[in-house]
Amino acid sequence: MLAINQLTVSYGEKTVIEDLSVNFGAAQVHGLAGLNGSGKTTLLNTIYGFKRSVSANILYNDMPICRADMAFLETENHFYHNITGREYLSLFKPFGKERDEAWNNLFKLPLDSIIDGYSSGMKRKLALMATLKQDKPIVILDEPFNGLDMEAAKVLSMMIAKLREKGRTVIVTSHILESLTGICDYIHYLNDRKIQFSRTKDEFGNIGGEMFREMEAVYAEAIDEIM
Repeated sequence: MLAINQLTVSYGEKTVIEDLSVNFGAAQVHGLAGLNGSGKTTLLNTIYGFKRSVSANILYNDMPICRADMAFLETENHFYHNITGREYLSLFKPFGKERDEAWNNLFKLPLDSIIDGYSSGMKRKLALMATLKQDKPIVILDEPFNGLDMEAAKVLSMMIAKLREKGRTVIVTSHILESLTGICDYIHYLNDRKIQFSRTKDEFGNIGGEMFREMEAVYAEAIDEIM
């Protein structure tokens, strides 16, 4: 289990996350939902160690978490210039050309072409391959469906289900709630610097209403003024 206890994260004098506690169990897919600016990416960056917390107790199987236990797909794709997709994949846990080709049967990328010429969707698929092929016990996917076509999105959903079957802890964010309800065992709602609630799959039916009720009240008044 990945356990986060009393996490506080700040940027200068602005506290983005405050006294946040949440558990992410193994063999489960955990969705992290929240409005823009709620701190989802900050939370993931802190778990992975990109961002330092003011106070935190982040444990994996009752031990301090180690980056070696995690594979992290960031929101933005980052690649070196003038290298091929195959050369990029070789920077990660090597499977060899034959195994990379087996993976690429799912995403159909021109691995021997320079990445600079890839479309945004192709770059997203390449970043996913590099993340998932590491086969780590904790898999963190920040907006993994961004830029994917319908077929690739379905393949990714199937791969996430396979990670669950293999006992991995998977954490996924998405700005589209429906993409989380279709794959997750739990959805955790981040708002006002904390996890406001966590819901199981059996409770997903009203989760949209719970998340958007306050927002709708604010925007309804503004919309009434202009329309």
